[in-house]
Amino acid sequence: MTTLVVGAEIPAQVVHFTREDLRAYANASGDHNPIHLDDAVAAAVGLPGVIAHGMLTMGHTARVISDFVGGVEKVQSFSVRFTRPVVVPPQDAQPNSAELTISGVVTAIDESTAMATIAINVIFNGQTVLARAEARVSIS
Repeated sequence: MTTLVVGAEIPAQVVHFTREDLRAYANASGDHNPIHLDDAVAAAVGLPGVIAHGMLTMGHTARVISDFVGGVEKVQSFSVRFTRPVVVPPQDAQPNSAELTISGVVTAIDESTAMATIAINVIFNGQTVLARAEARVSIS
């Protein structure tokens, strides 16, 4: 576990999503909404292409946080606001995956509650996709 002090940084981690990842997530989660699986449906509702499931993006972000703090049991709360879709290109495209960069920084320590606040950054194509992303984690 990393020592949590104000200013401690979560090293940037890169995550890739492919269409196969989206199919696997849909099967595991039961979320078969066609905007995550079918280009024609995504286009029909005004999207630029098939998009990653928000919970898939959030789940990978939560994993990065829990790894950083030493386990999922330390994460007491985690909240985000979805701001932009993560468009996942077809398997035959180059590149054939969507690349997200996840990082963060400890912004506050509350010794009285033994909690730290972590501000999280999730970037896709140079833009933030999860705004107001924050985790509160136990420091004990």
